[in-house]
Amino acid sequence: MEKIKEMFFKQKESLNYFFDHLDYQEVEKTIDLIFNAKTVFFTGVGKSGFVAEQLSVMMVSVGIRALYLPVINAVHGELGIVEKGSLIIFISKSGESAELLQLVPYSRNKGAKTMAWTSNRKSSLAQEVDYNINIPLDKELCPFNLAPVTSSVLQLLFGNTLTISLMKKKNFTLDSYAKNHPSGKIGRRLSLRVKDLMIKGSSIPLCQDEDSLKDVLIELSDKRCGCLLILNKEKKLKGIFTDGDLRRALYLKGKEALDDKISKYTTKLPKLVSEDLLAFEALNLMERDKTKPVTVLPVINKNKDLVGLLKLHDILQKGI
Repeated sequence: MEKIKEMFFKQKESLNYFFDHLDYQEVEKTIDLIFNAKTVFFTGVGKSGFVAEQLSVMMVSVGIRALYLPVINAVHGELGIVEKGSLIIFISKSGESAELLQLVPYSRNKGAKTMAWTSNRKSSLAQEVDYNINIPLDKELCPFNLAPVTSSVLQLLFGNTLTISLMKKKNFTLDSYAKNHPSGKIGRRLSLRVKDLMIKGSSIPLCQDEDSLKDVLIELSDKRCGCLLILNKEKKLKGIFTDGDLRRALYLKGKEALDDKISKYTTKLPKLVSEDLLAFEALNLMERDKTKPVTVLPVINKNKDLVGLLKLHDILQKGI
């Protein structure tokens, strides 16, 4: 029995064959045709049909006007949605699917341009459509060279890569992506901002830089944030004092440290974060140093005034 490692190696060879034989001038032309189309329709039969459906959904998510057009439904009424300026992409490994060949002239009658993605330049479909791009395929991993376990991967790889290229060509922004993904983990990452998660108002743990350690222990304990934000007489942020700072002070001086001013143990000029920053960007900032992650960040507004405190725990609780 062939070892699984050898099978994966064969898939790798097929991927290399694809990259080595892909006509990148054809790819550029394909991108332009999709970009300039009024609407892009993807269609296919069998496994290629599943790929066509997945690619249509992927392109819609990044702002491409795309739809999946099932072959049978198309010839029974759904061609009504196709109009002049549309582009219909037929995905087929062999390029000999009778159902797809039947649909090509009907598509032209609707004023649409037709394109095929096949692995056979000499196929009937490649010859019939307006444009054809070859998806280079050495052979299927299937021992009978039948099950499309390699060709379907290449079709999806090709289509998804084009999607990202089109995304960049459209100057699709992060804000646009957020509007298209309002729900789920992606939605939370792209919509929740620091101001939505931060502690604010009377819940912020505060003290003055002239306070002694013993005077601030109740505030440190009651607010349960693991830190205190230190303000001067003008109520400007001067630094941060954490649970860790308290432990170090007691370790070094014992109970005598409780009479010291907190400013003696304050971390000056702590990292700050804007209230308008995306929460997942703040998370990346807090976890940038994997050996010493930041668990709390003071939050400021556009005027550099302190407006809140962001806790790592609260970001993670939101599933970001």
